[in-house]
Amino acid sequence: MSHARSEYADFRRQAPELYDAILAVSQQAAKAGLDKQLLELVKIRASQINGCAFCVQHHVLLAEKLGVSADKLNLVVVWREAPHFSARERAALAFTEAVTKLDGGVSDEVYAQARTEFSETELVFLTSAIGVINLWNRYGVAFRWTPAERPARSVS
Repeated sequence: MSHARSEYADFRRQAPELYDAILAVSQQAAKAGLDKQLLELVKIRASQINGCAFCVQHHVLLAEKLGVSADKLNLVVVWREAPHFSARERAALAFTEAVTKLDGGVSDEVYAQARTEFSETELVFLTSAIGVINLWNRYGVAFRWTPAERPARSVS
C-alpha cells in the first residue's frame, strides 16, 4: 500500500486561491444545468481511468447522496456492457473516456453521439467538468490523497 505524500486538506490549506479557482470551475457544469447525477458518473469514470482512489471514493459518496443507484455505481466501470445507463449517460461516458484518454482525440462518432444528447452549450460545460476532474485526479494521484472512509451506518 502506498502512503499519502500529502492530503486534500493540505492542498486546500497550502494553496487556498488555487483550490478556490479549481472548485469554482468544478461547479460551473452543475450551475449551467447539467444533471448532478450524470456529472458524478462522469467524474467517477474519469477518476477510474486515471487511477485516483481519492476522487473515485469522493464522487461515489456524493453520487450516493444524490440518489444514484448502487447498480450504476457498481457498473460504471463497465458501462458499455450494462443496460442500466440511458442514451444520454452513455454519450457522456463515451465522451468522458475520449476526452480523458485523448488517444488520437475525440472521434467523429463519439462527438456526434454526444451532440445528439447534448446541446453545444451543454457540451462545453460537460467538457469543462471532464477537464477539471482530470485536473483534480492529477493532484490526487501525485500526492496520493487518502480516500475518505465511508461513514458508519447506525444500527437501529
